[in-house]
Amino acid sequence: MRVGLVILPTDRWSEAHHQWEWADSTGFRTAWTYDHIRWGGMPDGPWHAAVPVLAAAAGVTERIKLGTLVATPNFRHPVPLAKDLMTIDDFSAGRLSIGVGSGGVGRDSLVLGNPPWSARERADRFEEFVELLDLLLRHADTSFAGEYYAAHEARMLPGTIQSPRPPIYVAADGARGMDLAARMGDGWITLGRSFREDVNMPEVVAEQLAQLSDALDRHGVDDASFTRVLLLGFGDPPPFASAGVLPSLIEQYGEMGIDEIVVHWPIAGTPFAADADLFEEAVLAALELCGTAPPP
Repeated sequence: MRVGLVILPTDRWSEAHHQWEWADSTGFRTAWTYDHIRWGGMPDGPWHAAVPVLAAAAGVTERIKLGTLVATPNFRHPVPLAKDLMTIDDFSAGRLSIGVGSGGVGRDSLVLGNPPWSARERADRFEEFVELLDLLLRHADTSFAGEYYAAHEARMLPGTIQSPRPPIYVAADGARGMDLAARMGDGWITLGRSFREDVNMPEVVAEQLAQLSDALDRHGVDDASFTRVLLLGFGDPPPFASAGVLPSLIEQYGEMGIDEIVVHWPIAGTPFAADADLFEEAVLAALELCGTAPPP
């Protein structure tokens, strides 16, 4: 089991760089940031762009993997996004991980002035988005004509350091999205969240893992090479309710088959608010449990 950290792009870099440096030195496997224009959890708060934040983070870290959690078609086109990701992979010396998702129906989905997409169109767009992004990151020159996205002689030189491309993790909670993750991704991301009040988070994750396993089998994917990521903070119990909750969740979900648990840097007034001292105590205990904590 590994532990990742989400650092929301809210603070000015004069302060934020300390968070990334701390994550790099503490033993986290990954440090992610959300990719939004305006996030629903802080609709009126400060918010920086994910790509330049990750580029800056690459310059103040040495070990930790960096990534988007998640980039979506809501306001992204695969061609400029692929160029940005190629550059971050270079800046970080091959430490980029790419989280992608279909996107929600909040403010980001309408920020470019387009009419709302139906659920079907959103899913169709996402499949095409991932397909083209994969092609762009694998090849020096890509031309593509889809229903929603196109590329004409899109050049990606010098190419990514990671070969054949940086890993892509697909956020999905349904059968179609999990099939896409198995078919085109290197991993899967879940919030473990259900809209059924009678189902708790472990039951949701167990059901999703079973669906994912079926999809991996259908596509002949090596189970051991595929990464399963659980993003905490959207269900019960809160990971920082006490110092022992996060280590307990790591043990529980590790036994179920989750490979990486991701938590959020605490920010007051958000769904991820937590006592700073308790946060650090719980994180260090979790990293020690996973064998990645720094020596005392």
